[in-house]
Amino acid sequence: MAAPAAVLQSEWTKIRSVRSTVWTLALAFLVTAALGAVICLVFNNTWSSLSSSDQLTFDATRTSFFGMNLGQLALIVFGVLVISSEYSTGMIRTSLAAVPQRGTFYAAKVAVAGLLALVVGMATSFITFFVGQSLLGSHKAHIGDPGVFRAVFGAGLYMTLLVLLCVGAAAMLRSPMLGLGILMPFFFLISPILSAVPKVKNVARYFPDRAGQKIMEVVPSSDTQTPYGPWTGILIMAVWVAAALVGGYLVLKERDA
Repeated sequence: MAAPAAVLQSEWTKIRSVRSTVWTLALAFLVTAALGAVICLVFNNTWSSLSSSDQLTFDATRTSFFGMNLGQLALIVFGVLVISSEYSTGMIRTSLAAVPQRGTFYAAKVAVAGLLALVVGMATSFITFFVGQSLLGSHKAHIGDPGVFRAVFGAGLYMTLLVLLCVGAAAMLRSPMLGLGILMPFFFLISPILSAVPKVKNVARYFPDRAGQKIMEVVPSSDTQTPYGPWTGILIMAVWVAAALVGGYLVLKERDA
């Protein structure tokens, strides 16, 4: 029986030795921070052209995280590759031969990916916030303002949950191409489009990304019909994550490698 500590060490070695996983996390940070900085700079330079209503409802904190809509692309790739790359290369058979306790193997992979995503996510969210606010001039928010720390912390939490959701989904799909082919269109096309369609947007509000991103709002959005607040939104996303991880475990447990 493989010792849990040894399995964790093995999974950590796998992740840090694969260039694609390292670069995807670095890209998530760079895109989120850089694009957020650009958007904040644009808002600061065009502030006078905004309508009075837009100025009153301006969310300086949420503006810093506009880049996350694109940065999460890299997080999806990372979450999918963490486990599905072993299926594509055939290494999954070697891994399971070394660690026949599939629950231990899966838990170690989820734990390492989740911890790494948490560290990168928190670093990205706080750096993105402070860089963005420095470019907003007099329109910036402060970390001690009501709701701001919750939003910044929540942004890092959202990134972590997104990675874990993708790990669970990839474990069920067992293919990098299939995982990316389903998850990317969902987060970049299906979810945004359905959230704008009147007859189905009430359902789309409960999609993991729509609900989870609520945690990053300090100023309530114009969509006053959303029936939950920031913490309930991230809880809804956590339920999606739990379902994906459980599904991934069941597939790994029941199906041959």
